[in-house]
Amino acid sequence: MDVQLGILSLGSTQPDPLTGETRSATEHFDDVVRLAEFAERLGLDYFGFGEHHAGRTVATAPPVVLAAIAARTSRIRLITTVTLLSTLDPLRVAEDYATLDHLSHGRLELIVGKGNSADPYTMFGYDREHQWELQAEHYELLHRLWREEEVTFSGKFRGRLEGVTSLPRPLQTPPPVWHGVATSQASPDLAARFGDPIFVANAIQPMENYGKLVDHYRERWAAYGRDPAQAGVGSGGLLFVGKTSQRARDDLRPYYEAQWADRDPTRDRGGVGDEPAGQTLESNIAAGGLFAGSPQEIVDKVGTYRERFGHDLMIFGPQIGGMPYGLVADSLDLFAAEVAPHLRSL
Repeated sequence: MDVQLGILSLGSTQPDPLTGETRSATEHFDDVVRLAEFAERLGLDYFGFGEHHAGRTVATAPPVVLAAIAARTSRIRLITTVTLLSTLDPLRVAEDYATLDHLSHGRLELIVGKGNSADPYTMFGYDREHQWELQAEHYELLHRLWREEEVTFSGKFRGRLEGVTSLPRPLQTPPPVWHGVATSQASPDLAARFGDPIFVANAIQPMENYGKLVDHYRERWAAYGRDPAQAGVGSGGLLFVGKTSQRARDDLRPYYEAQWADRDPTRDRGGVGDEPAGQTLESNIAAGGLFAGSPQEIVDKVGTYRERFGHDLMIFGPQIGGMPYGLVADSLDLFAAEVAPHLRSL
């Protein structure tokens, strides 16, 4: 299968480290929508928008933002990167995203996960010690709500439902759901149990750490009696493309360094999987999920990852450390012209 390609936005509001410019929330939302329109014009397959509830971000309401993007695009698929299902009401998720499925004319997909931050648990009144149980219970209910009517459900955390039909019914039957995978075998196991694909975060750890989770997913998929050929894997990564290797590194360096300098090492955001494969630019390019360099370097590195993961979807984060929109656009122009055609035929 040809590789499908996309980009995502994390809604970062980090200032530009070179100019010190701090943009308003309105300007950041405008940039997200503009980036999605640009992705469609470049012929990419997916645009993703994430969910975060603390820190420098405007990404707290993905259904609203993706609805605005749906109105401004016509072809590109819209995916959540990520929907924090462990701290959300599954009925609300079912209704909000079914609505978005209609507004986008059936272009919606979800990546569900628990996230790598402790913040949402205290903010929304959940005990983080139950994070994996919450994720499993909430997904079971969402799975049923999108496939059944008159649902009766009783769980450990969510209040009882008696004969409830979520409305509207989704346009797709049902919208595709991927399970975000970053640090634990619990998420790939849940995905395999329900016959769903996984999306590997591939953000900050070495490739092999994520590769072991992909292996576990495929093992559990087979253990549940499923056809190995039907197991689906997607992967993420950060992206910056320059005309030459040195030019890419020179342009990216101040933004990359600003992104890591902006992190507060004393704040508990999850405790696992929160350190990069290498904190320097060069070490993260060599060993982590940072795809930066010349077009050929990007092609070669993606090829290495595809040999290990066997994935058919790759969605990159092109906004790094307060990088201005123009520099992001230049990188993506090169990606579409000189990288994407080769990746699609890997």
